[in-house]
Amino acid sequence: MLRAIYENIQSGDEVRKNLIELKKLLKEESNRMAFIYYLAGSYTLLYKLLEDEDAKVRKNTALIMGELAVPEFVDKLFEAYIKEDKLFVKGDYLVALSHLDYRHLLEELKERLSFLTTSNFEETSMKHIHEEMKILTNMILDIERPEGHTFMGYDELSDLILLTNRDHQDITLEQIHQGNKRIFNAGVLVRTKDLKEILSIRTYSELLFRLKDVATVVNDPTEAAMAIYKGGLLAFLTKRHTGELPYYFRLEIKTKMPLDKKSAFAKKLAFELEKASDRALINSTSNYEVEIRLVENKEGQFNVLLKLYTIKDERFEYRKHAVAASIQPVTAALVAKISEPYLKEGAQVLDPFCGVGTMLIERHKLVPANPMYGVDLFGEAIDKAIINAKRAEAVINFINRDFFDFTHNYLFDEIFTNMPTRGGRKSEQEMVMLYHEFFNKALRVLKNEAVIIMYTRDKSLVLKEVSSRSQCTVLEEYAISKKEDAYLYIIGINQ
Repeated sequence: MLRAIYENIQSGDEVRKNLIELKKLLKEESNRMAFIYYLAGSYTLLYKLLEDEDAKVRKNTALIMGELAVPEFVDKLFEAYIKEDKLFVKGDYLVALSHLDYRHLLEELKERLSFLTTSNFEETSMKHIHEEMKILTNMILDIERPEGHTFMGYDELSDLILLTNRDHQDITLEQIHQGNKRIFNAGVLVRTKDLKEILSIRTYSELLFRLKDVATVVNDPTEAAMAIYKGGLLAFLTKRHTGELPYYFRLEIKTKMPLDKKSAFAKKLAFELEKASDRALINSTSNYEVEIRLVENKEGQFNVLLKLYTIKDERFEYRKHAVAASIQPVTAALVAKISEPYLKEGAQVLDPFCGVGTMLIERHKLVPANPMYGVDLFGEAIDKAIINAKRAEAVINFINRDFFDFTHNYLFDEIFTNMPTRGGRKSEQEMVMLYHEFFNKALRVLKNEAVIIMYTRDKSLVLKEVSSRSQCTVLEEYAISKKEDAYLYIIGINQ
């Protein structure tokens, strides 16, 4: 098919249509290799098509050359890019060049970007000018990565949003001792000068900043950009960082807009923000240091939030590895914090379904335990758990074995676990049997007055098994996620 399409192009038969078909086929590596082999170093026709009178022929030819990534195409593509007089095509030459080694063209690309940045263009051209500037910026950054900025604003008065579990905002609120704080529907609002205290808390999923003078913006990209800039974004960043301008940002827009309108809105807003700041703020898809997040509210406007990637979140760095069934570290931390009154320092703790070790690690970080044992039938998870625990500096004995075959010389004070879920593999009856066998086994490996701390998505099975055993008492029940039907049970054992 490749040969037939190319022969049609050679004969001048529906050239544009056949170029589009060829471009689609060349997305597959095997087709690219076959086509390069077929061309056998003869690229005369492609070079000729770069000068075709039809701009869309030139565009598709350039993109095909980019897919083929033949080194000698670089200068031909750049020459065509400079000569091109149709703005809607120029960005495609750059896309093609980005697949190749264009380092020797870096200064010329910078000159072109400077020209676009400082020149005035008709409003009708700005869509294509902005697209070209964006591609040029990312190409330059891919070769010359900026040194970046260092965050120093730990003691600056900051307005924060901590996104938390929606049913347990109070758990995070109670850990904040400095500044003003209050709960809202998605988490906790904080005004504080002690950012290091906030960074030590393990029960929020995300930390976002608010600009003091611009809480919301209207649903118009130009007005929104001006409001964000005049609202002090650049001053906010420079006050909290060392380093030179510019700052690189990305946009995250959460809205019900159709995708095409959302994309157009984001492109226009980014361009207007660059323009308003004289490119002291630059939009980048890969080298950003700050995310400007706009969240559509009930009034149809956007709440303005900032996420700083210059602040390193080290809370869960230990978790280098995970598997599909792994619990999120922030959820494990929440389970541990809620259970804290029942956790004893130096307790002998067992996780019979330990996975990659997250539950035990989070439990140990809150209240140190010794010894800790993690058991799991899945060998890959155990291998990953060993690595995670080492990174967390937690001494945990991991055993690759079925819990129901596990034996030990002494009894445990506590089971702390995330129970297996169905995951499409277990039937209802299999889950019934798993919980039944779990409680039978738990009573054999636990001391009198031990506790079971269990995160589960099978509430009814837990209650059924507990109610049938006089040794077990539900001490606490917490709905962790109503949406996911996830619960935390703290079960006392009296034998």
